[in-house]
Amino acid sequence: MASKPPTDLETVLNSEIKEWHFHIYFHQRNASEHHAALELRDAVLRLRRDGAFVAVPLFRVNTEPIGPHPVGSYEIWVPAETFSAVFSYLCMNRGQLSILVHPLTRDQRRYDFVLLPRTPSDHEIRNAWIGPPFPLDLETLPVRSAEVPLQYSTLKLGYSATQSPFSLEERRRLGANIEAILSREKEAARAPPRE
Repeated sequence: MASKPPTDLETVLNSEIKEWHFHIYFHQRNASEHHAALELRDAVLRLRRDGAFVAVPLFRVNTEPIGPHPVGSYEIWVPAETFSAVFSYLCMNRGQLSILVHPLTRDQRRYDFVLLPRTPSDHEIRNAWIGPPFPLDLETLPVRSAEVPLQYSTLKLGYSATQSPFSLEERRRLGANIEAILSREKEAARAPPRE
């Protein structure tokens, strides 16, 4: 039986995903796809330079399958602070390319041992696709990392951010204000009463 999703504000905020990977896929022997993937990468780099969002493509572009990725690919690291802007841009401008989106947590892939519960994983349960999905070779990944894989901590974003944009009390006030405003909207669902 599925467990109830958590609704305790502090628990939810403490488990929030702070960093993401976007893997842009291209068939490595398809010159037009390879070119389109590199054009998209250059566009992301120009937009980052100009301040549209924070997104860090790795320097390396994989021209052959590597790790779990079955075709040519490259990775773009994105902190939660600009996830929406990058997701939106890639949705609108990916052309025919497929993009794997997954969070960065300790859980790389699912495990299912007799004594341990089945755990969610970044690459197979918590992932999303922009465009058609590709099959992944998950055996190349560890089940669980020792720590959350921090990237680009010098940017002080994502898991390396030094402060939250809102305190718990500020979030509660914001939520109460939104509920009050939406109480006048006929089509908006109401939050259930507090338990």
